[in-house]
Amino acid sequence: MKEKKKEKYDKAYLRIAKEWGQLSYCQRKKVGAIIVKDRMIISDGYNGTPSGFENCCEDHEGLTKWYVLHAEANAISKVARSTQSCEGATLYITLSPCKECSKLIHQSGVKRVVYHEGYKDDSGLEFLRKAGVEVDIMTELE
Repeated sequence: MKEKKKEKYDKAYLRIAKEWGQLSYCQRKKVGAIIVKDRMIISDGYNGTPSGFENCCEDHEGLTKWYVLHAEANAISKVARSTQSCEGATLYITLSPCKECSKLIHQSGVKRVVYHEGYKDDSGLEFLRKAGVEVDIMTELE
């Protein structure tokens, strides 16, 4: 019964992350992230440019600009600017994290990552598992 409830919440939080990702101005891919601790959403993020930059993620060739922040990096940065902590939290993200963001996730204290789709490079997931972070995929959101 407890597993069923956990799955129900995982799906709900991933649906919220997916909806949040729709706020992204990026054309190539819209990614959303939610950080949950003690059943409370403590942060959210989507991929996009840093504050103060134009909301255009791709260059004239359609390639993502180097300074675009990933959804999980945005969510973790928001926590860093608040009174909250990611220690023991769960990160829900629509796309599995890259290797750079995986380092941030581990260092921030997140203990579990639930994602919807796999990123082209799974070395970030391998790193998280090696670091002792629980990693789960949830392909069905309904």
